[in-house]
Amino acid sequence: MLRVADIGAPAVNVKQLEAFKAIMRSGSTTAAAARLDLSQSAVSRLLTQLEAELGLELFAREKGRLIPTPEAIGLLDSVEDAVDGVQRVQHVAEALRTGNSDQILLRIGVPHSMSQTILPLIVEEFLADHGNVALEILSGAYHETERAVLTRQADLGFVRLPTGEAGMDTIAIARTTSVCVMPEGHRLAEKAVVSVEDLEGEPLVLLGRQRPARAEIDQMFRRVHFRPQVRVETHSVGSACAFAAQGLGVTIVNALMASHFRQLPIAIRPFRPRLWNQFGLAFAAGQPRSRAADRFAEHFRRRLLDLLRGLESEFRPEAGQ
Repeated sequence: MLRVADIGAPAVNVKQLEAFKAIMRSGSTTAAAARLDLSQSAVSRLLTQLEAELGLELFAREKGRLIPTPEAIGLLDSVEDAVDGVQRVQHVAEALRTGNSDQILLRIGVPHSMSQTILPLIVEEFLADHGNVALEILSGAYHETERAVLTRQADLGFVRLPTGEAGMDTIAIARTTSVCVMPEGHRLAEKAVVSVEDLEGEPLVLLGRQRPARAEIDQMFRRVHFRPQVRVETHSVGSACAFAAQGLGVTIVNALMASHFRQLPIAIRPFRPRLWNQFGLAFAAGQPRSRAADRFAEHFRRRLLDLLRGLESEFRPEAGQ
């Protein structure tokens, strides 16, 4: 039971204050009992305990009636403030427990391309059930998302696994293959599957060299012993697809992100050898998470897997826990 107490002060509890308030507002222990859904004897006992704790006579008993004393009248406003304050605490605690508190700001780190395509739908669905949660979206490269999680600027982040940072807890949620994206009408669009050998002599649009995905692509080219003709380097899948659509080159990007740019004049084909992309959600290690963060993470995971299952079979990524 919650107790309102201080050193040298009476150990008054909230039930006693609620009983006093109900008696003052209703005029009798019987009516107060009905308000509080207690027995009349329980309300009388709470009142007696309160008077003993405070060392005050709060009601005069006259022929079965309770007459408030001046001390009771003097206490009423303070008691009502205390009871109302406790009720507000209980309300906020319930909102925090269910993840619906209007005091929660949930900060989410995602890649640029995701913030422009997949995320708005996921956020819309989440906020429909959590209308009092405010979201702040931090978009950037994967390493920027990792840094935001580590420094607590983001409560959770969508990252490529494995990460290059210690100090994070991660949950793997999806695995995708890379695909080849080219302008509509490109000669490679006639192929059912594009191989790395098909790219010899082709101008390329590739993700920046600092990215792990780029390192894997460079290793692949070294294995087939030809130097790629990189015309444009960029730092998001969305921009890589846009440059490809403009005819500046062919790009190799993960299927999940590429599938959300089909509205561009591009063709998307499976790519060989398979280049796998593992993605997950990251949290700062050893730090407590709000229920809202956990609820968003679970909603995000489920919806992302739904989206993966909906991709066309020729370049559908594999989903996993």
